[in-house]
Amino acid sequence: MENTFLVGLSQQMASNRAMEVIANNLANLGTPAFKREGVQFEEYVVPVEATEAEGGGTVNVSFVLDRGVVRDLSAGRLEQTGSPLDLAIDGPGYFVVQTPDGERYTRNGHFTFDDQGRVATDDGYVLQSDGGAITLQPQDGELRVGQDGMLSTDLQLLGKLRVVNFPDERAMLKTGSSLYDANGQAPNAIASPRIIQGAIEKSNVEPVIEITHMIDVMRAYQASADLTKSGEDLLKKAIESIGAVPQV
Repeated sequence: MENTFLVGLSQQMASNRAMEVIANNLANLGTPAFKREGVQFEEYVVPVEATEAEGGGTVNVSFVLDRGVVRDLSAGRLEQTGSPLDLAIDGPGYFVVQTPDGERYTRNGHFTFDDQGRVATDDGYVLQSDGGAITLQPQDGELRVGQDGMLSTDLQLLGKLRVVNFPDERAMLKTGSSLYDANGQAPNAIASPRIIQGAIEKSNVEPVIEITHMIDVMRAYQASADLTKSGEDLLKKAIESIGAVPQV
């Protein structure tokens, strides 16, 4: 009987975890370059002592083991915005930004100017070129970004945008604000990136698919809750039956 409760609780915890991840995906539907996530579960088999009704000995009981979250690295669609400070990477790679904690990496190409005329994220983290920060003066005119990442204005060349990649993108750690930490990996410069100016990469979350997953998780949770309730009812009847036995 205890095994029934434990299996049911294991399934309910897994369903709750899956629901949290789906809700986070839907909440970031409008976040540029957000990558949807999914929970990876596996069966965890534990040998336990069998009851007399099961013939004694041991039986294998299967629990659900949460192995972590897997990030979907597929690209989102590109949306034209017309803003010269909106940049999209068409293909692999990450922009490099400087933060107080060191370099971080992002595919969210929605940039702006900070109070020093530097191209930066909405949170003030400075976008990096091969020469460091990208700084414009009022007389420089509009920033132009070539498909190869070359930076220029009406008056001068500003260098080349840093676009990098990593051996294992799924090992990168999310640090908030659409940024990733390399998690000990050395960045590899992409020599020939494909940059689209005036566009941003949208989230790769598909709302219809996420809602379908949510319905499946809710059904699985209800099934495990029904199993637990049945176990409770059986245990209650067993206790009542024992209590009704006349004492000798």
